[in-house]
Amino acid sequence: MPWLRKLVAADAQPADVPSGGRRVVLCLRVRRFLSPVISCGRRTFVEQLPGLTRRYGRRTERRRSLLAAVGLALAGRAWARMARVFGLSGSRSTVLRLVGALPDLELPDPRVVCVDEYATRKGRHHRTVLVDVESRRPVDLLPDREASSLAAWLAKWPGAEVVCRDQALFFAEGATAGASQAVQVAHKWHLWHNLSVGYQGSDQRVRASFREKRTSPNPVTARPPSPASSPDGPSDDPRPSRRSTAFGSRPS
Repeated sequence: MPWLRKLVAADAQPADVPSGGRRVVLCLRVRRFLSPVISCGRRTFVEQLPGLTRRYGRRTERRRSLLAAVGLALAGRAWARMARVFGLSGSRSTVLRLVGALPDLELPDPRVVCVDEYATRKGRHHRTVLVDVESRRPVDLLPDREASSLAAWLAKWPGAEVVCRDQALFFAEGATAGASQAVQVAHKWHLWHNLSVGYQGSDQRVRASFREKRTSPNPVTARPPSPASSPDGPSDDPRPSRRSTAFGSRPS
């Protein structure tokens, strides 16, 4: 620009991707320009190298893209634990900030939409997350879990043919109002969950009935055996008679 004039040369040392397990730092010498316009908020300007650095960046674009890619795969805490293995330094907050700065992907209109609640703070703050079932990618995150919000979102996507949801009443009302042409189905996780809950309930009832039968008294009591008849009359001695043997009475 003609109204800029060169001031001094500036040195920059952006961090690059490690090579052979060793830290790599690039030493760059770029031009710094001074603006003679007093009203200009930026008095000095530093020359940028397209594809290598960006303004206010302390790392190269290659290192930034690597941090963002690993952050998408492992998230913040897992990346912080694996940083030493990759030879990269950075906290989980840095990785999450880089992931949040990525541009939104241009996804096609979802045909099968999964609707579920997402708790930002369990028991207090809940939102609605929408996922494209076919591509398995999140599409949007609504600020609440109201039926009106879901209906307004589905009205913007007329190509939705199937809405996969749980048994929440507000999701059913929102899907009916926003996408009346779509078929509403239950997610397989909720089917298995309902099946397991029903099985546990029936199993508990069967076990309880077994316990009641085991602890209740039997109305039919066994009749006590009659004392053995003998020529001398009944005897209370539990020992066997002298005349009895293992095979019967002794012959006379």
